[in-house]
Amino acid sequence: MSATLIKDVKKTFIKEFKTEPLLVFSPGRINIIGEHTDYNDGFVFPAAVDKGIAAAIQKSDSGNCTAIALDLDSTVEFELNKLKPSAEGSWENYVFGVVAEIQNRNKVVGDFNIIFKGDIPGGAGMSSSAALENSVVFGLNELFGLGLSKHEMILISQKAEHNYVGVNCGIMDQYASMFGIKNHALHLDCRSVESKPYKIEFQDHQLMLINTNVKHSLSDSAYNDRRSACERVSELLGVKALRDATETDLETIIDKVTPANYQKALYVIQENARTIKAAKALENGDLKKLGSLIYQSHEGLSNQYKVSCEELDFLVDQAKKNKHVLGARMMGGGFGGCTINLIAKSEAKSFSEMTSKAYKKKFDKDCSVYFIELSQGTHLVK
Repeated sequence: MSATLIKDVKKTFIKEFKTEPLLVFSPGRINIIGEHTDYNDGFVFPAAVDKGIAAAIQKSDSGNCTAIALDLDSTVEFELNKLKPSAEGSWENYVFGVVAEIQNRNKVVGDFNIIFKGDIPGGAGMSSSAALENSVVFGLNELFGLGLSKHEMILISQKAEHNYVGVNCGIMDQYASMFGIKNHALHLDCRSVESKPYKIEFQDHQLMLINTNVKHSLSDSAYNDRRSACERVSELLGVKALRDATETDLETIIDKVTPANYQKALYVIQENARTIKAAKALENGDLKKLGSLIYQSHEGLSNQYKVSCEELDFLVDQAKKNKHVLGARMMGGGFGGCTINLIAKSEAKSFSEMTSKAYKKKFDKDCSVYFIELSQGTHLVK
């Protein structure tokens, strides 16, 4: 967690509102494996990271609420009894959505002021949106003594995203951000919303993220399209979600679905199995096996689920050429963002330099490299 972030929001808050705020830090997340399985009731393997959103929040006596996004130098004022979504793509929808969903649970929120700032790279597929939602719900819960459990809070964050932002996301991002444990990844069952923590000890290997610094515009609509395709296939199979289906089940309806949707469903079934194998590989300390599963995950995302892009595929191809990288794949919703790489610590620097050079040559733009640490979930900062 960045101390400078916390200092910035606190200082600005006191200057702006002349009062001491509550301080909340909510982390972004990575996901080792298990992509697009969460809204299929499947398994995922996320971890909270040391980049996130710092929020300063306190009650307001001005008769309305103020939210300030420091990074964007943008301020909105609003009234609690007149909430409705702003234009699509507006940052304040994350704040409005959380407040509206708390009110839907018959909890009373009073007027408040909030200032937030983040160091999660935008568009990196590290869930800055979930971190923001969680910081708002966590802060309000604390401020107004709402008595919400962490489980209730993440459902509020998820609903905010569905109803105010318009993205039909699963529960993984909010869960990982809220429940993260330092130095652990969480093997999360998205149906029971329960997880088993795995201590991450990669010995002489580490995780490294490479950001393509692109975000192709189809991401949100393509995300919702894929979700509905999965739901249609589940209906045809007569199961609650693809998590309940096997490859053999899928073969029984091969003539009832388009080849493209068949491949999408097949990917989800296979990816779900990979996350379970990945947990086993971690238990056995078998990093080679874990790396191979991560590569397979990318193959499926690129060729079957079709959510990759040229830039992501290029970065994974670079990784494959280097024997010190055990596995690499795109991470997040797709069409841009980061790759996650499992690489020998001793080779990380030279690999990142070589790859950055090759990427610049190919696309005439820079990629960015991040080394991350696995951190604690959403919490108050004393």
